[in-house]
Amino acid sequence: MPNYRNASLWFDTLNEDIQPRPPLDGIKNADVVIIGAGYTGLWTAYYLKCIAPDLSVTILEAQTTGFGASGRNGGWLKGSIAGEDKYLARLPAEQKSTGYRLLHGIVDHVHEIMNREGIHCGFHKGGVIFAAARYPEQLQSQRRHLKQLYQAGHTEEDYRWLDAGELTQQVRMHKPYGAIFSPHCAVINPAQLVRGLGMAVERKGVAIYEESPVLEIHPRSVVTAHGEVRAQIIVPALEGYSSTVRDYGKYILPVQSLIIATEPLSSAQWDEVGLQNRPAFSDSGRLITYGQRSADDRLIFGARGAYQFGARPRSEFSLKDPEFRIRERLMTDLFPALQGVQVTHGWGGSMGMSRRFAPHALFDARSGIALAGGYGGGGVGASNLFGRTLADLILERDTELTQMPWVMKGVAPKRALQKWEPEPIPWLTYKAVLAAYSWEEALNRASEAPGPRKALAGFISNTLSALLR
Repeated sequence: MPNYRNASLWFDTLNEDIQPRPPLDGIKNADVVIIGAGYTGLWTAYYLKCIAPDLSVTILEAQTTGFGASGRNGGWLKGSIAGEDKYLARLPAEQKSTGYRLLHGIVDHVHEIMNREGIHCGFHKGGVIFAAARYPEQLQSQRRHLKQLYQAGHTEEDYRWLDAGELTQQVRMHKPYGAIFSPHCAVINPAQLVRGLGMAVERKGVAIYEESPVLEIHPRSVVTAHGEVRAQIIVPALEGYSSTVRDYGKYILPVQSLIIATEPLSSAQWDEVGLQNRPAFSDSGRLITYGQRSADDRLIFGARGAYQFGARPRSEFSLKDPEFRIRERLMTDLFPALQGVQVTHGWGGSMGMSRRFAPHALFDARSGIALAGGYGGGGVGASNLFGRTLADLILERDTELTQMPWVMKGVAPKRALQKWEPEPIPWLTYKAVLAAYSWEEALNRASEAPGPRKALAGFISNTLSALLR
């Protein structure tokens, strides 16, 4: 049996004896079978049982609850989703307003469920400082981005500008120019949330079988090594592990995000870093660095940018891996006061990336397939909204959730979802993008002055980003 505490800092600090539930053995019948005991699967099960308590729901998990991205992420519970403005920008004002209300309400809704179910996961709603500008080019870019947010229908209550002085009052980054702040975000211990949610759905009568990787999905049937679940509705809640089940990896690619955690910092060290109100934070670098101050006073710091040839998910990481030295350098570049601080944990996880770079919810009654995913790193909050949506779709409820533009009804996945290009195109694209972004970041660190090389690097990076949208 694997040592599940090695999965992440969050798992390592769980106050429980992590023992997998028994695996599936034999043939079982259910109304709904869900593949994956992560956030999407658990939230879907939770709302199904809230709305229809007599429904028979079974969950199959390859490892243990939360072993995937749900227990390995940076702990941001956001009231937004990737690509939301693509979906909402052109809608009539009333429908657009409904969409933003649903998104912004995610954080408080999840907090309400935590309180109802007695789930304690270090929840703290300090908002988010995102895309902090540290170079002149980034300042101009983020000013334009804020303007676009307002044009899309957001207000200053949703997003507001922090100048350099206001930013420094909240977080003491090296060379701050300004940032966008949103109150629609909380920080949590994600493993505590997903494990607590697993116990909550069990109390509602959901059967969870762990260490039961799915081998095949057939019409109205899911097969494991030692058993089978027959059900009218199948929910492949696979996300970053979609490629482990035949066909589903065509639509969702696993992209790894790597994270480090420091030892608990002293009060004096936190005075140097800031984050007194524990907002989540990120900077405008192309490598997408992000972090939070944990409830036990560690700095959690991550950066995206890993993809394995053949769209293979990854679950094993070691703090000795050279890729974590890159995260340490990025962290101390952002916070020079942390030079020499001990890093105690390094881990990663595979998030799901759709070809549209935006999430989706889908239900096809003819095949009995219901799925959601493609969160692109924002799944802690998005999975709650999409789990609610899947429950309404499965139960054929016409609600404001099922009317959102990210919902696809009555269409099979192979017709509704856009496929990724075959290898080696994704891998070569990843390598090209990473090289361009890293070059631009290095030029910015070397000099704040504009120049032809920086202009060229910015042009290449912007062009690649536009082509990927």
